[in-house]
Amino acid sequence: MQIIHALHDWWQQLTWLEACGFITGILCVLLAALNNIWNWPFAILSVTFYFFVFRDKHLFADMGLQVYFLAMNIYGWWYWGRRPSAEKKIPVARITKKEVALSAAAIVVFTVILGSVLKYTTASFPYLDSFCTACSLVAQVFLARKVLENWLIWVFVDIVYVGVYLFKDLHLTALMYAVYVGIALMGYIDWKKDWKLEAVGRNQDTRN
Repeated sequence: MQIIHALHDWWQQLTWLEACGFITGILCVLLAALNNIWNWPFAILSVTFYFFVFRDKHLFADMGLQVYFLAMNIYGWWYWGRRPSAEKKIPVARITKKEVALSAAAIVVFTVILGSVLKYTTASFPYLDSFCTACSLVAQVFLARKVLENWLIWVFVDIVYVGVYLFKDLHLTALMYAVYVGIALMGYIDWKKDWKLEAVGRNQDTRN
């Protein structure tokens, strides 16, 4: 009976916005991991739903992040569509040492600045939320630019988000981010295979 009551309470707390965000979110990340350009329309829908979900839960950094995601999703859709004429898809890239250094610095600065602002609001976990937001900003740029290591950043930040959303009683969203961890790992493995195949193809073209 306790399990039934727990499920009933969970169902009562669930909103249609979170449910729609969950479904479209899973679809967009799965399609991205499969290197499919149609991940972007679902991503646009998902961030729109979650803008309002996070607003209602006072997760303001996450709410603002959805606006950024919307812009990056539109950019990613455009960028993935402008493949070279000889290619079926935009090739996978690798992160550089300079990008690692710049990304780390940007995450630290963004976390301190945004966290310092949000602590004067009703925001939950101002610094942790800001840190996750900063990591997500960087990961989304690398995803849009088709950089392989974006998936490793997503694995890390999604694990943190699972704990945050469980604490805020966003159980379906926490489940979604737990699924994201698995999909991100799958995406990293699949994209790395693609990168190796593309590298072999480039070497053969160079020899010819």
